[in-house]
Amino acid sequence: MSDQMVFTTPLDPLARPLLDQLTREYLTRYGRPVGDLPGAAMKRDPAELLAPPDGNFVLLLRDGRAIAGGAFKRHDPYTAELKRVWTDAALRRQGLARQIVETLETQAKRQGYDRICLTTGFREPEARELYLQLGYTPRFDVAVDPEIFRLLPFEKVLRPKVVPLRRPPGHRPIRHAS
Repeated sequence: MSDQMVFTTPLDPLARPLLDQLTREYLTRYGRPVGDLPGAAMKRDPAELLAPPDGNFVLLLRDGRAIAGGAFKRHDPYTAELKRVWTDAALRRQGLARQIVETLETQAKRQGYDRICLTTGFREPEARELYLQLGYTPRFDVAVDPEIFRLLPFEKVLRPKVVPLRRPPGHRPIRHAS
């Protein structure tokens, strides 16, 4: 058994089975919004948004087959937004999603982002717990039934901003007599 992280694109044929499984899972958990075609949510972020220089897409391959994946896109000049983090349904509870998120966080830092954000749904308790365990700050009250919010936003600082000290005009350093 050989695992390998590969940066690619959602258009990669290796990604298709995983993304199809994700689409089916969304339909099973949430149904289809009125007026949406099946899989519409997956098409809202075109592949070019999930590609460098502003985004990236990673697959975890096991013996050449995609078993987990995820992406990020530009949210604003300082913030990346996680998208499509997913683990093959037959291989859950093995830490694969954690590996994907940590890989995406590292890559987002390499690409110059200071923060990362994401939104998961109220019918994805395992995702909610994963992000809490990974140090993401919930932007909702975790003590309230998640169904009330429907969407559960999170954020995490990847690297703190360094703010240079500003000295007042005319400031002179204090010199000590020796």
